[in-house]
Amino acid sequence: MGRGSLFCGGGGHAQTAGDAAAGRSKSGECTECHGAKGEGTEGPKLAGKSEAELLQAMRDYKSGKREDATMKALMSKLSDREMANLAAYYASLK
Repeated sequence: MGRGSLFCGGGGHAQTAGDAAAGRSKSGECTECHGAKGEGTEGPKLAGKSEAELLQAMRDYKSGKREDATMKALMSKLSDREMANLAAYYASLK
C-alpha cells in the first residue's frame, strides 16, 4: 500500500497509512529503548512488525489499555498522524 491508502488497524478503524520517512525523523526518542533500527535493546523489537500491529500498540499505550508509564507519556505527546508515521517506519525495517 502506498502513502495515502487505507488500512484497518485493530479495532476496525480505517486509517490512512503512515509516511515512513516522516516516522524516521520522529523516531529519536524511540531509539533509546528500541534501538537505532528498531532491533530492540531495553524495549521489544519493533522492526518488521506490521504497521497495523504497531499502530494499535501505540494507541493502546496512549489510552492506557496497555500499562507502561514511559510509553503512555511518550504516546500522549503524539498525534494520530505521528503514530501512523512511526508505525510505517518501524514496519518498513527488517
